[in-house]
Amino acid sequence: LQNNDFLRNTVHRHEPPVTAQPIQILVEDDEVVVVDKPSSLPVHPCGRFRHNTVIFILGKEHDLKELHTIHRLDRMTSGVLMFAKTVEVSKRIDEQVRERQLEKEYVCRVVGEFPEHEVVCEEPILVVSYKVGVCRVDPKGKFCKTIFQRLSYNGKTSVVKCLPRTGRTHQIRVHLQYLGHPIVNDPIYNMEAWGPDRGKGGKIDKTDEELLKALVEEHRSKQSLDILGISEEDLNSNAENKDCDNSSEDAKDSERNDVAACPLNSDSNLETLEKNKELGSCENRDGQTGEKSSEEKDPLCLECKITRRDPSPKELVMYLHALRYKGAEFEYCSKMPEWAMEDWEE
Repeated sequence: LQNNDFLRNTVHRHEPPVTAQPIQILVEDDEVVVVDKPSSLPVHPCGRFRHNTVIFILGKEHDLKELHTIHRLDRMTSGVLMFAKTVEVSKRIDEQVRERQLEKEYVCRVVGEFPEHEVVCEEPILVVSYKVGVCRVDPKGKFCKTIFQRLSYNGKTSVVKCLPRTGRTHQIRVHLQYLGHPIVNDPIYNMEAWGPDRGKGGKIDKTDEELLKALVEEHRSKQSLDILGISEEDLNSNAENKDCDNSSEDAKDSERNDVAACPLNSDSNLETLEKNKELGSCENRDGQTGEKSSEEKDPLCLECKITRRDPSPKELVMYLHALRYKGAEFEYCSKMPEWAMEDWEE
């Protein structure tokens, strides 16, 4: 290399397919933007996701830029999601979060007949893998508390209201699995890999490594690794990097390091992402091959050599929805999802 040499790096990236369902804006004023997030969309760019994220889509399609994340939702969780437009508003609401003044209400559809009476689960939760995004109940984990109340039962599955009092990663999903009523279509916590009881009562006859291997193999056999947000290349890497499915169900949990590592929606980030898209991004939001890259294949890219089926819209939805968020000065609600209706049948 010599002085004045010009170097350019062409980014070659595959993004997992996500739902084509649009992001509905519930409220927008001078202080906040509140949206109804579809399932399968991560909140911010991280892991394998760049264009297929709430932050990027709001910036590109609605010209809502430089938003501040107030709280996050798991990638597969749908529902009410808030962003602050200014640092001052973000700090004010963040203070309410730290003082536990923010009330959160979720609904989900679970396997079997959930008890009619109120159920309180306080089992501690431990992160098994940041890369795959798997947690389990463990005495060495962090304290958690979730209150559950059954809303309806259709003879096969139950709709349950969930009130998390803490905000650990996958808290609602892990507690429901522990109680023996996992979310009907949970791609992690309602899988055969957990054993015949599927993790009920914390009974898992596998080491963490064996569990992760079994989960990956189960999804690989179904050609559904994209549902986990990972690729074959990720699995071949030894680095245990945090993936974007590890968003806490609470607003700004005590672990915020993953947000710092994920670029938010500034103008410069949007410009960079647009350039990357033109140069080498392989998939767009609907999981379809982009125009520029339809004929391009990188001989060094493992993903280019793999042909996977596109997931059906049904596979990109998980029956867990953030229904209501309430603070000292605000309350935002979304509509009850169709799958949560009392007379709904799959």
